[in-house]
Order: sequence, then C-alpha cells, then structure tokens
Amino acid sequence: MNSDLVVMDNSIVKASYNLSVSEQRLLLSALAQIPKNQPIDPKQAYYITREDFIRLGANADQATRDIRNATKDLMKKTLLIETNAGILEFHWLSEVLRFDKNADARLKAKYPNPEDYKNYINGLRKYNLLESLPFGRRSDDIVARVVFDSRILPLLSELKANFTQFLLDDVANFGSVYSFRFYQMMMQFKSTGYCKISLDDLRYSLALFDKYDATKDLKKRVIDTAIHEINEKSPYAVKYELIKTGRKFTHLELKFKSKKASKPTVKDFKRDPETPDLFIPMTDAQRYLFAAKLSEMPEMSKYSQGTESYQQFAIRIADMFLDTEKFRELLPLLRKAGFQ
Repeated sequence: MNSDLVVMDNSIVKASYNLSVSEQRLLLSALAQIPKNQPIDPKQAYYITREDFIRLGANADQATRDIRNATKDLMKKTLLIETNAGILEFHWLSEVLRFDKNADARLKAKYPNPEDYKNYINGLRKYNLLESLPFGRRSDDIVARVVFDSRILPLLSELKANFTQFLLDDVANFGSVYSFRFYQMMMQFKSTGYCKISLDDLRYSLALFDKYDATKDLKKRVIDTAIHEINEKSPYAVKYELIKTGRKFTHLELKFKSKKASKPTVKDFKRDPETPDLFIPMTDAQRYLFAAKLSEMPEMSKYSQGTESYQQFAIRIADMFLDTEKFRELLPLLRKAGFQ
C-alpha cells in the first residue's frame, strides 16, 4: 500500500462528516483498492487487513481492535451532501463482516445434531447469507470485509473533472482527524498551492456544529493541531492566516508547497506488452480482493476443486498469487479483472 493512490471525489472532500482517525484509516484502506475510472460492482466487498492499518500508522498491538471498532462506528456514521433540494444524508457502508475464526466451531456447538447444523447452513444459503461466514479462512491478517452504500459509489468511481489525489504514505502518520481533513482539502488545490475557506464552511465540513464557537478555540484545537502535524509528517509545508471581515475573523487562508522540488510520483506497475511474465507486487488486501473476483470467472474452473465454496476457492487463489509462477499464469485474468 506504500504508493497506493487514493482518489476521492471532491463532493466527498467537501461534505460534512466527522470520522475518527481509525475510521479514516478504514476508509482509506478500502478506497486504495478501488480502480480508477472503472465501474464498481455495488456488491463489491473490500478486505481490511492488519497490515493496512499498521502502514497507516496504527499500533501493531492494537490494529485488530482498531479495525473492529472502526467498522462498528463507521456503520453508524452518515455522510451529508448539499443538493439544490436540501441536505442529502446517507450511510458510508451498507454491510460489514468482522471475521471470527471460531464462528464455525460455535455454530457446531450450538447445533450438535448434524442434521440441525445442515438445516441452518441451508437456510443461510437460501437467503444468500452463506458467504458471510468465514469458512476456510486461513489468514488472521484479514480482520474485516466492508461494502459501501450504493449511494456513495458514483462519488468513488467513474471520476471525471473533480477529484483529489494523494498517496497513502502522505497521511500514514497522522494522529488527528483534523489533519486528514485539512490535507484532503489542500489536495483539492494542489495545482495552485492556495486555498481559502470561510470559517462557517470549515466548521460545517468538520461537523463542528456545537464545538469551538470562539475563533481562539477553533485556532488552538483544530487549525494549529492540523497545520503542525501536516508540516511535521507530510510532504507539504503549509502556512495559514485568519482573515478578518470588519472586526470579525471570517476566513482561513492556506498557502502550501511541496517540501521536495519534484512532485510525488506513483510507482508504475504497468508492464511492457512484451514482458507479461514480470512479477507484480500485491498487498494482502489486493490479493484477497482480486482472488474474490477471479473465483467467479469461468476461466478459473480448471483450478477449482469442485466441492469448495466460492470463498474457499478465493482463499486458495489468494495463496496462489504468492507463487511467482502461478502469478504469471494468472496475470491475464488479473488484468481482465482490473488489476494494473
């Protein structure tokens, strides 16, 4: 995930939501798995791993707990979008599965009679819920699986004119939620290095409805915290000024530039057409994401063991990606599935 480019529609960046640092990490981990400029299946699931969170600055000893708590909290959070008819509100996520390696054992203990257990499993299969159980799951690194609310998908895919780009490494060590939000806002104006926003709009975008009414409190608790952390931990140096209208502070002005002479670049993983057998690195999250896609492709039937579920097959495919020869063999199907 070191150089995963995150693309967020500016409607989201401008929207009012209040996410914790762990919720931001969860969101960024999922967003990094979404191919740019390609339609997204509304039912597409994204796998969140401990590695994802650790690379975004989480404590290794607490990463699993942070992911579980973040999925619970983000399921309750809503996103507010201004429209010409009013404020549209909807949830970020439609579904979360928090994996539990002991789930199947508990079910068998609950239904000790094999026939009762079979009937329960058939009931899950009947109502399309069978995949929600982690049968055959091997990797403890996968902690959760999330599915976005269908309302948000147009804002995450098929991006055209308005978009914000930044590298996950840029924000990996942020500890304040305000630093994430300020950085996203800055990247909207990366080409000019200048951003001006009214304090009212800033409070709205950060969901500070009943907090820090006094400008001095807003400056101390929010602005100074974010600017200090961005200057210390990101590739950008930023200065700010509070602007008065009359005798009252009404606007925040940001001026920023890259600390390096050259702009951040993204490692190009595209291969020369003449060398399709070159090994392409994948994060764990990418392995499980594309393994799930390939498991449903007819071309993969020759690799199937016949009796396994799609999920069990996907887990085997994810393991196959770790083998250089198998990876080369499956690369054409990976590209067909959107891997670049």
